[in-house]
Amino acid sequence: MRAKAVHSMTEGPLARSILAFSFPLMLLNVLQALFNMSDIAVVGRFAGAEALGSVGSTAILVTLFTGFLIGVGSGVNAVTARFLGARQHKDVEETVHTAILLCLIIGLVEMALGQIFARPLLELLHTKDELIDGATLYLRIYLLGIPAAAMYNYGNGVLSAAGDTKNPLYILTIAGVVNVILNLFFVIVCRLGVAGVALASAISLYLSAGLILLSLIRSANIYALRRSALRICQDKARQLLALSLPAGAQNAIFAIANLFIQAGVNSFDAVIVEGTAAATNADALVYDVMAALYTACSSFMAQNVGAGNKKRVLRSYFISLGFSFCAGALLGGGLVLFGQEFLSLFTTDAAVVEAGMVRLTVMGCSYAFSAFMDCTIAASRGLGKSVVPTVIVILGSCVFRVIWVYTVFAYFHTIMSLYLLYICSWTITATAEILYFAHVYRHKTIAPPAAAMEEIA
Repeated sequence: MRAKAVHSMTEGPLARSILAFSFPLMLLNVLQALFNMSDIAVVGRFAGAEALGSVGSTAILVTLFTGFLIGVGSGVNAVTARFLGARQHKDVEETVHTAILLCLIIGLVEMALGQIFARPLLELLHTKDELIDGATLYLRIYLLGIPAAAMYNYGNGVLSAAGDTKNPLYILTIAGVVNVILNLFFVIVCRLGVAGVALASAISLYLSAGLILLSLIRSANIYALRRSALRICQDKARQLLALSLPAGAQNAIFAIANLFIQAGVNSFDAVIVEGTAAATNADALVYDVMAALYTACSSFMAQNVGAGNKKRVLRSYFISLGFSFCAGALLGGGLVLFGQEFLSLFTTDAAVVEAGMVRLTVMGCSYAFSAFMDCTIAASRGLGKSVVPTVIVILGSCVFRVIWVYTVFAYFHTIMSLYLLYICSWTITATAEILYFAHVYRHKTIAPPAAAMEEIA
């Protein structure tokens, strides 16, 4: 097979290239967030507030499972991008074929664990008695699609490493439209309620996985999938796991910390629980837009590390950080100004909208500052460092948030005191991540292409 060239991130105007790379990925992430919101919007509008609360009660757990897979995909992205930047074609091939098998195994393990622990985890969160049956049903059906989510994130990681963010966008658009149509059909026509939106999500996940794998199989590029090359190469598996597992754990840790926050939310009445469930949809919308720029940061830095272009490595970080901060500020401000209209997509209950506006106001003023933490973590990953940033996240986000819940929140027991922990934990974690990144960059030797993959921390 003749290898085609992939999109180069090692030459040309950097800011323009990062935007060109990120924009399709932003659209992809926004569509993904919107399609995920359709589950809550459809049940909230057509199945009632109780169904809304049931699906909303699973949001943190869904994020726990899918967030781990997104982190794994980012690890695949960083390793693949570095080999592409170094133009080491054999290593690219071995990485791509090792990664798909690892991701499939991880997806199957997650699905099995989710089926076993779905209800115990919801009980641990003190999910309301009137919501827990519906929440358990939704979660177990949704988790049937987790292996497919693993395959999609794998494919997205490979394609974005090569600079292709358009094909994942097209694929997700098709799968998302199918998801919305099935949501409406299963809930309105079949009257399946929470089971209907969960089933629609699982089906659309398998559709997106099938399409992105088909794209890789049909590709004529050096990262194409070939059945004859499917095997786990030990050295590539070690490098992939060294970046992917900490990155996945990092995302999961956020979700675990948020389990304690959700437990705090559940200590209030059903109106606040439902308002929070509606407002939390904004998180995915904003974070996913900003995440496109984090992917750009990691991909551009990794390719330039592979190419031995140290100056361009640092500029990639600062440009991505600036863009992601601005994106968070603009989207957060928009949600503060138009929050009621946003919340009306999910509920017609005025009390629920009012409760949701409290969260939207606090978070809308805070989102931009998360860029200093998340973009710096992506930058460290682009340099091949993932373990220490994950440890910092554990301490700065997970441990700190749990302590906050059992001290500050326990003392005041107001919903505002719960929401304020986000900006406080972001500030602490970002400071530590920036100090670590500065240390790594200062001592990092950007090796010639042939030696660029020697060190994966």
